[in-house]
Amino acid sequence: MQKRWQFKVFPDPDAVKILEDSLQINETIATLLAQRDIASYNEAHAFFRPTLDQLHDPFLMKDMEAAVDRLKLAMTNNEKILIYGDYDVDGTTAVATAYGFLTEFYDHVEFYIPDRYAEGYGVSKKGIEWAAENDIALIITLDCGIKACDRVQEANQHGIDVIICDHHTPGDELPPALAVLDPKREDCEYPYKHLSGCGVGFKLLQGYCIQNDIAPGKLLDYLDLLAVSIASDIVPITGENRVLTHFGLKKLNQSPRSGLQALINFNKSNREITTSGIVFGIGPRINAAGRMDHAGAAVKLLLAPNSEEARELADQVDTKNDARRNFDTAITEEAFEMIASNEEFLNAKSTVLYKEDWHKGVIGIVASRCVDKYYRPTVILTESNDKVTGSARSVQGFDVYEAITECSDLLDQYGGHMYAAGVTMDIDKVEEFRIRFEEVVADRITDDQLIPTIEVDTVIFLDEIDTKFHRIIRQMGPFGPKNMQPVFVSENVHAINAKVLKGEHLKFMVKQEGTDVSFEAIGFGLGQYYDMVDCGMKFHMAYTVEENEFRGHKSLQLYVKDIKFD
Repeated sequence: MQKRWQFKVFPDPDAVKILEDSLQINETIATLLAQRDIASYNEAHAFFRPTLDQLHDPFLMKDMEAAVDRLKLAMTNNEKILIYGDYDVDGTTAVATAYGFLTEFYDHVEFYIPDRYAEGYGVSKKGIEWAAENDIALIITLDCGIKACDRVQEANQHGIDVIICDHHTPGDELPPALAVLDPKREDCEYPYKHLSGCGVGFKLLQGYCIQNDIAPGKLLDYLDLLAVSIASDIVPITGENRVLTHFGLKKLNQSPRSGLQALINFNKSNREITTSGIVFGIGPRINAAGRMDHAGAAVKLLLAPNSEEARELADQVDTKNDARRNFDTAITEEAFEMIASNEEFLNAKSTVLYKEDWHKGVIGIVASRCVDKYYRPTVILTESNDKVTGSARSVQGFDVYEAITECSDLLDQYGGHMYAAGVTMDIDKVEEFRIRFEEVVADRITDDQLIPTIEVDTVIFLDEIDTKFHRIIRQMGPFGPKNMQPVFVSENVHAINAKVLKGEHLKFMVKQEGTDVSFEAIGFGLGQYYDMVDCGMKFHMAYTVEENEFRGHKSLQLYVKDIKFD
């Protein structure tokens, strides 16, 4: 699939020169910083050297004081507290953080994760009934609850107070909870709007620590879990999230809790864990527990008290992850075939597919695979508990949540954000939803949004790259949305010793006229360019700079994202 290279706007040359002089760096590094809205020595220092002092006061969040007061009252009165969380990575890490921290001080705490298949997403009727039957006085929801108006009302009728900790977009009406912590509330002036669900729960606990003079280190011990939530939930890694992830990754690499260490051990490499390692290694295994069975197993793993118990639980989760892969592969192939064999589906601006026996636990992954292949907003639907439930994924720049909102009269329930959402509807509404969703997408989406985009930071010469250059680039991490790893373009390069690996990956040495250096380059999935590259044609190359380690020897390697010929 052809990709569009979108070059970032070159910043003001005077601003770049100020950074060059004040930081004693070259023009390329100064350009990268200016593109990230860094304009001074002090801002650069704060960027490269994050500190926990940069975290915001939790009491700036709307309803925080009421939430902390109610939590303290529950503990003072020996009331039973229920930590209620979603079944994905963000939800399970949030539950493990809140439950693990509170049980260090207090005995009367339980946790509850809804069953993905029997109860569905969010605060369930069954969950409220369980809380009432077990004499729960206070429910704290994590990564869910912002639209649970009916369920919160039911809890209130049982005499149960509710504190909501969520980061999803609120509906027109807030639930009648004792406190609603969500930075996306229109009336919330909290300075940072992009916390994960676990992050909002962390701020509640931070507020509790401040009010009760608890040493910060007690809570900071859970930053490894918070880093996993931020990376896995694909929230922006800017501002407060970047600080939390920076220190969470340090903990993850130096002294992770037993459950996370057991998951890290599945990685055969000894390389440092990064956000990418979380997204592709740790996160999917945690998610697999809730996709294939009950996510309570993931919480137990994350709370495992020792390495032996953690290893046993991690093996069970890994087995579920293998099963998840099998379902994922089979259903993805079916979905691709459904699109390819239907001319209307093939030529549409969106994808909406339904099959009653698809595994509910992997339809979000399948939606992502369809976006990767056909690059358009996608909703994958299956049957569950006499309803149709689905997961939506989007393309860069297109708000799938808004598009689904335009179809909300056809839905029983929906929620999510710009790039991912979930829906529930009656079976007889599926075809009408498909037609309406296509109409909304076709009306709103631009031609450019239907072409995969590679955002390029700047053009450089190959001889600018050395170990010092790479070291500075690494310090710009942690990388993720809104702070992606810099992508460079080098023009008029040529390849030496090109070859194709496993029938699809392109590997070669790359050189550039006028420079004396050469680098090993690898382009995953770019094997189709072999003939043109091998015959000596010059080309332009978009890539990131990585460090490769082989048999103890480290060298720089270029990861090629795309190739263009004149």
